[in-house]
Amino acid sequence: MTQRAIPAIFMRGGTSKGLFFHRRDLPAEPADWDPIFLAAIGSPDPYGRQLDGMGGGISSLSKVMVVARSGRTDADVDYTFGQVAVGEPLVDYGGNCGNLTSAIGPFAVDEGLVRTGDGEARLRLYNTNSDKLIEARFAVRAGRAVVEGAQALPGVAGTGAPIHLDFLDPGGAVTGRLLPTGAAVDRLDVPGHGPIEVSVVDATTAVAFVRAGDLGLAGNEMPEALEAMPEVLKRLEAIRLAVAERIGLPSSGKAVPKIGFVAPPQAATTLAGERLAPEAMQLCARIMSMGRPHRALPLTGALCLAVAAAIEGSIVARARSAGASALVVAQPSGLLHLNAEVEAGPQWRARRASVVRTARRLMEGRVLVPEARGSARRPLAVSAEA
Repeated sequence: MTQRAIPAIFMRGGTSKGLFFHRRDLPAEPADWDPIFLAAIGSPDPYGRQLDGMGGGISSLSKVMVVARSGRTDADVDYTFGQVAVGEPLVDYGGNCGNLTSAIGPFAVDEGLVRTGDGEARLRLYNTNSDKLIEARFAVRAGRAVVEGAQALPGVAGTGAPIHLDFLDPGGAVTGRLLPTGAAVDRLDVPGHGPIEVSVVDATTAVAFVRAGDLGLAGNEMPEALEAMPEVLKRLEAIRLAVAERIGLPSSGKAVPKIGFVAPPQAATTLAGERLAPEAMQLCARIMSMGRPHRALPLTGALCLAVAAAIEGSIVARARSAGASALVVAQPSGLLHLNAEVEAGPQWRARRASVVRTARRLMEGRVLVPEARGSARRPLAVSAEA
């Protein structure tokens, strides 16, 4: 068996890790990328560990990014995100990854795709999956993105340099509409499970939000506890598939729409054992990723949550306690601070969704891909401008 060596960078962005490729180092046709990504990450793996690849056995550690200098007048960098399924021969291009987006700017500067002086870099990033622009601001020193800093992230040990992300005009990233069904709340009849109220919001990604209480949950359950509730997971997936059909998304897509549940503030515990008081938060939330409970909210899902919290009448807005404009969400890894600018009216509009992340380059070199390994499906949605 021969192996092909492909230049790649392994990076952490926010609470995710993934392989970063230059567009120039991949086949000209995006339809030919999947076997490379599957083999590099180590999927499909029936054991769920991806030991024969760079993946980590969970969705937040099973990701790829493809980056290039932009040919657009309104962007500096183009990038395409691929969510690699762990147990299936599938790479899903149906949405963006907010966490790994935080590493795109530093990657572009460090790799020489963008030239910038020392100080604050301000880059416009074009995401081909969602056809949206993101503004990234971060410090540069001696021509490299700064890594050291005092910014802490729930779920990530240590601290790093802050990276400010503004997702511009994030509404309709997947479906073209901020409220894909036209309503803040819908009553959905889920085959085999009966009716349930759902708020479907599409901002940075499409998410279906339900009340934790309607699932028989408190809303502060830890991922391990949810993993031990197969009937709840089955119901959540059934709701997700029913929403996908309702808003016209393919049932073959695993990454979108996402499904999450929310609850009012309450005492909670983090994965690190920290106890959170109800007064420290405005909302409790959990979001599923590729069918499994996420250990830290997927960032695009969290930003969608922030937008949904500002939409009057939505399930998220009803669960949220009154407070400052910034939203503080309790999630398994701790408290997450989010901001969203939303305009009310007959047609709701999300102007921007903002968050602060950190990122770090972990390894650089070449990833080895067995030539004969991997089968794949064609990308669900990818731009030739990747």
